[in-house]
Amino acid sequence: MTAVPLRRNRDFVLLQSGQLLSSAGTQSTAIAYPLLVLAVTHSPARAGVVSFARMVPLALLALPAGLAADRFGRKRLMILADGVRVLAIGSLALAVATHHLAYWEIPLVAFVEGAGAALFSAAQAGALRAVVPGPQLPAVVGAQSGRQAVVGLAGPPLGGVLFGVARVLPFVVDAASYAFSTLSLAAMRTPFEEEREPDVGPVGARLVEGFRFLWSHPFLRTCALLFGVGNFIGPGVLLAVVVIGKRQGLSGAEVGLLLAAFGACLLVGALISPLVRRALSPRAILLLELWVSVGSAAFLVRPSVYVLTAGILPAAVAIPSTDSVVHGYRIAMTPDRLIGRAESARTMISLLIAPLGPLTAGVLLGAVSPRSTIAVFTVASLALAVWGTVSPSIRQAPRLDDL
Repeated sequence: MTAVPLRRNRDFVLLQSGQLLSSAGTQSTAIAYPLLVLAVTHSPARAGVVSFARMVPLALLALPAGLAADRFGRKRLMILADGVRVLAIGSLALAVATHHLAYWEIPLVAFVEGAGAALFSAAQAGALRAVVPGPQLPAVVGAQSGRQAVVGLAGPPLGGVLFGVARVLPFVVDAASYAFSTLSLAAMRTPFEEEREPDVGPVGARLVEGFRFLWSHPFLRTCALLFGVGNFIGPGVLLAVVVIGKRQGLSGAEVGLLLAAFGACLLVGALISPLVRRALSPRAILLLELWVSVGSAAFLVRPSVYVLTAGILPAAVAIPSTDSVVHGYRIAMTPDRLIGRAESARTMISLLIAPLGPLTAGVLLGAVSPRSTIAVFTVASLALAVWGTVSPSIRQAPRLDDL
C-alpha cells in the first residue's frame, strides 16, 4: 500500500470519523445511564448494576468476539455490531419518550451495547491495519488516543446537558452516532481482511491461538503484563483522587475538574506523540511512562489531593506515546488471520485486572489512611518501573523502523 498522508486516506478518514461520533455518543450515555436509573429508581446500587452490565461483556465476550473477527468478514461484523446497538439504544429511547420504561430494560440494553462494543473492537484492529500502512500505525494509534481524550473530556458533560434538556435526548444522539458509524463503514472500499482459508480446527485450540501468539513474543508478552498491571494501578489512583478530594472538602464539580485535567493531559500527550517518537527510542518511551507513574509518591510527602493530581499528570502526558509504540507495533506484526484473537487476548488481560484497582483502592481507603493507600499503589508503580528497566525484552524493544 502506498503511504499517503492520513488526511488524504479516504477509508481511514471514514473509519475515524465514524468512530469519533460513535465514541462521543457512548461517552455521553456513560453519564446518562446512571442519571436515568437514579431518576427512575432513586437507587445508587441499581445504577451500579447498569454500569456493570455495560462493562462486563467486554471481558466475557472478548475471546469469542476475537474468534469471530478472524473467522468471518470483519466489515459485516462491525456493521452488525453497530446495527444491533442502533436498535437497542433506539428501543430504550422509545421507552423513555413514551413513558413506558421498566428498570429491567436499562441493564438489558446496557449489556447489549457492551456486547456490540466487544464484537466491534475485536474486528476494528484488523480493519485499521487494512486501511493504514504499517509505518503509519504508531501515528494512527496516537491519533486514536487523542480522539479518546477529546471525547472523554466532552462526552460526559454533553450527556449531562442533553439529559437536562430531555431524558431521551442523549440516547437519541447515541443511536444516531451508531447509525452514522454504520454508514461510514458501508462507504469504505478496502477489504478488511486478507484472503484466508477457513480454520476448521477445534474451537478451543483456535481460542488459545491468540494467547499463544502473544506469549511467544517476549516484547509483546512483557508489555501485556506490564500494562495489564498498570491498568490495575491507574483506575485505583483515579478513584482515590475522587474519594480523597471529597474528604478534603472539594465539591463534585471541583473533583470533576481534577479528572478533566488528567483528560486534558492525555490530549496534550496525543498531540506531542509524533515529536516524542522522533526524539526517543521505543525503550525510552516505555520507561518514561513507567517512571513518571511513580509521581504519586509526592502525596506521601504532602497529602493533598492537588499534589496527588499533579503527581499523576505527567503519566497522562506519556500514555499516548507509549500506546502508539506498543499498540502500533503489535497490530503491525500480528498475522492477519490472528489479529482478532491476539487483540482480544490482550484486551482480556487488561479488563480482568483493571476492575480490581478501584476495588482495592476503595477497600484500602475504608480501612487505612489515604497516605497508606497511595503508598500501596506507589510501591506497585515503582516495582513496574524497575521491572521494565531490567527486563531483557524491553531492553531489546524493536525499532519503529521495523514496521
